[in-house]
Amino acid sequence: MLEQLPLVIFSGRGNPALTERICDYLQIPQGEVRLFTFSDGETGCQIDENVRGGDVFVVQSTCPPVNDTVMELLIMLDACRRSSASRVTAVLPYFGYARQDRKDRPRVPITAKLVSDLLTAAGASRILTMDLHAGQIQGFFNIPVDHLFAAPVLIDELKRMALPDLVLVSPDAGGVERARAFAKRLEAGLAIVDKRRTSPNQADVMNVIGDVSGRTCVIVDDIIDTAGTLVKTAEALRARGAARVFAMGVHPVLSGPALERITASEIEEVIVTDTIPLRPEAVACPKIRQLSVAELLGEAIRRIHEAKSVSSLFV
Repeated sequence: MLEQLPLVIFSGRGNPALTERICDYLQIPQGEVRLFTFSDGETGCQIDENVRGGDVFVVQSTCPPVNDTVMELLIMLDACRRSSASRVTAVLPYFGYARQDRKDRPRVPITAKLVSDLLTAAGASRILTMDLHAGQIQGFFNIPVDHLFAAPVLIDELKRMALPDLVLVSPDAGGVERARAFAKRLEAGLAIVDKRRTSPNQADVMNVIGDVSGRTCVIVDDIIDTAGTLVKTAEALRARGAARVFAMGVHPVLSGPALERITASEIEEVIVTDTIPLRPEAVACPKIRQLSVAELLGEAIRRIHEAKSVSSLFV
């Protein structure tokens, strides 16, 4: 029997706190790496330990500043490959550039495919990610992809909250499958919001499909960016008689006016995960609460490293 490769986990600067929680769960120290920025803005990297023949996992959320975190991840992957690591897995709790996953207008890029090609070219031999904006992005890679979902963490929290007369709400047609899966697991109702997008980062809510009158509504989404869709969905639900409105999102991008919109909205609480670190203003917002997916990612890393099945985590 072949000897198991040594496990090494490195962290980029995109989400070091999550990497620390993952390593705490696995009870191993973080790998030693130096990341720095030259005076002209270039990113530099130095691996400060021997990884020859190792099973290396590089954890980096490609979150704001997106271009910097993407480039830093590519450089780290290249450094690990050139240091003779046996296998290099890119762990992307949040996969940036995923929203441009098809040509929906003339003369536009498919950035999700571009980034997938860059990750492979930089040296990634496997991808571990969570709640891709579109599941078909897995097919953009020619290397194995393990696509986890934060649903177990979020559903457990909803069970703990024990909200009465619960209805799970999809803010658009694309999120129906996610909301339906939550509703099924919780034996709750389901509603769908018909959304017409007028321009990037702006949406007009048109109609609510389903009975929400007098019910407790939980809006379920993958990415909360400017929170425009979230707030308008909450307004539409309240206008149709919803008693209470909560929201859950996996990736708290929270850019632009997001915090101001959430604070002034009808939403009682927005529950997110730590795939993206919250900036200080978001941490201070009384309506935002963050859960950790570190144990989920840590368990996936353990099973990949030990060549065990991760299928039971895909729920």
